[in-house]
Amino acid sequence: MTSAVRIGISRSRPEARSEMPLVGPLVDRYGRVHDDLRLSVTDRCNLRCVYCMPTEGMTFLPRAEVLSFEEIVRVAGVARSLGVRSVRITGGEPLVRRNICDLIGRIAALGFGDVALTTNGILLAALAEDLASAGLRRVNVSCDSLRPGRFSAIRRRGELDVVLGAMAAAEAAGLTPLKVNVVLLRGQNDDEIADFADFARQTGRVVRFIEYMPLDAEGHWDRDQLVPGHEVFERINARWPLQAMADPSDPAPADRFRFADGQGEIGLISTVTEPFCGTCNRLRLTADGAIRNCLFSDAEHSVRDVMRAGGTDEDLARTIREAVWGKLPGHGINEPGFLRPVRSMSMIGG
Repeated sequence: MTSAVRIGISRSRPEARSEMPLVGPLVDRYGRVHDDLRLSVTDRCNLRCVYCMPTEGMTFLPRAEVLSFEEIVRVAGVARSLGVRSVRITGGEPLVRRNICDLIGRIAALGFGDVALTTNGILLAALAEDLASAGLRRVNVSCDSLRPGRFSAIRRRGELDVVLGAMAAAEAAGLTPLKVNVVLLRGQNDDEIADFADFARQTGRVVRFIEYMPLDAEGHWDRDQLVPGHEVFERINARWPLQAMADPSDPAPADRFRFADGQGEIGLISTVTEPFCGTCNRLRLTADGAIRNCLFSDAEHSVRDVMRAGGTDEDLARTIREAVWGKLPGHGINEPGFLRPVRSMSMIGG
């Protein structure tokens, strides 16, 4: 799998540059251009997935600390002026944010080439048409099991039928191509790899298998629970031969494969075992206004503080540039000195 995917794609650590540019593309000191913004609108969620949040005891941001719609749109506009071309709305669960369609409409009006959203699907069916009308183009829907009882056990809230219905509603509203995100957990749902591959073949939805990352709020992550991407590839390829869809110009995290018989596509996001840091083009805005250049780094630059202190758009642009410029060559998960981030995934935004 590795050689088939990586041919022609350099994801190794690049060489550092010395001086931060104040004009031109939004680059880090290693020359990686950042044109994809992951924009979290809330740290709250209506589920309590075992790999993300505890059933009880989560502390959420006070409302006053969360960015207003006006602040979010302002930062997005500055990012657009710096060359950001695509935005993905995240959370927590973004659809629990009141008047989310209004926000998406304002963001879409800024002229991004792509406006997408990641959701757990619980509230999606009722909002799908309004989201599409507001300017949303695509959705990724999280679904970790195709078995109702197991789905409820992993999610600890919600029902599988609701999420499957939401996928259909999203497609009917034109929010395609629809991607299905599956976090694999050893001994919990990895026996469904073939089921999900067949699901991709039967529905035409792109199923993406995601390695379990050290970003859970409870701090229970360990490598014994991780299912490596290469194992997923081998298990599916043994039943349905796969062909790599390698694109050297594509910085997306997923390694894409089509079924050799032309019936569907899957993706592998192997963040832990096969890091793609060398081609990472993403930056993140947390719900409380911190720019983060990596999921696994605790370095943050607060654009909220800049705005609320009366800063100009030029001040915001410089803050964003400084955040990106400070990005490390890699996330370091596999290095001896790695320390897991203080914030969990729901607090950062995926």
